Amino acid sequence: MFDAVSGAMRKHLMYGLALLTAVAGLTLAGPGTERAEALGACSGRKVKTVGFATGELRIYKSRRYACAVTVSKRPGVRQVMQVTIQARGSRAAKDSGRFTHRAGPVTVYALNRCVRAHGSVGAEKASTGWILC
Repeated sequence: MFDAVSGAMRKHLMYGLALLTAVAGLTLAGPGTERAEALGACSGRKVKTVGFATGELRIYKSRRYACAVTVSKRPGVRQVMQVTIQARGSRAAKDSGRFTHRAGPVTVYALNRCVRAHGSVGAEKASTGWILC
């Protein structure tokens, strides 16, 4: 009797383990992983993209907030990156360091305010001037 119970339990445990492994594999490396990462960077809609030789500066806007991220054209290579966003009349929010994919996101409160953003990857940089006024 114990062999029958342990066999059934073993079968259910193996099934559960196989299911857990499959779900973990799809979660970590399934299709759309890059899209999910990009969507998690900034909320709101993309309002401006400024390209430069080594990357892109992307600005997003929701009703109350503006967000910026600098993305490298060569992901995977650790390099110096920076992103800064500032709402008119406020301090700038900044993220800088040696990253492999992107700097940011950085977010500022920007309800009814102009914003400006700067981004750099390596020696190349870009900025927007005052936008969203």
